[in-house]
Amino acid sequence: MRLWLDRLPSPVGELRLVGDDQGALRALEFDSHDERLHRLLGRHYRHYELVEGSAPEAIRQALEAYFDGDPSHLDAVPVATGGTEFQRLVWQALRRIPAGTTISYGELAARIGRPGASRAVGLANGANPVAIVVPCHRVIGANGTLTGYGGGLPRKRWLVEHERRQLQRDLFTLA
Repeated sequence: MRLWLDRLPSPVGELRLVGDDQGALRALEFDSHDERLHRLLGRHYRHYELVEGSAPEAIRQALEAYFDGDPSHLDAVPVATGGTEFQRLVWQALRRIPAGTTISYGELAARIGRPGASRAVGLANGANPVAIVVPCHRVIGANGTLTGYGGGLPRKRWLVEHERRQLQRDLFTLA
């Protein structure tokens, strides 16, 4: 499988964008996590080739709008992932968690109809190859604390707080 690799500066470090010729985003990883990127791509696609390329402008603009405070643009980003059927189910459910909110692994398991599968949900969450767009950072521990994140807890904290600030601004505007 031949995939393009592009880079995009962001407030949380340079992002690595990986996609296919059909314009779908297949991976999004942080600059200091190239090893993780290749590990996830290898798991999902076994044989792949990364070539320097440019992400479609719509993907770049959606990510820039997200960092400018409008997460709604991410909803339209086309994503194609490998993974198991269960992983893809979890990743689809992640995209339905509203920006600025968080849920626990147990809540996410219940939402997909697998209430006893919070650990499996956690593993699928950790194997998500498309950070930010598939918002695994919105899942937290049962006690309300931020727990593991492939991009590191400081980035997870920043992303959650960034979204909450925008949600608060939106609510204030409505009042």
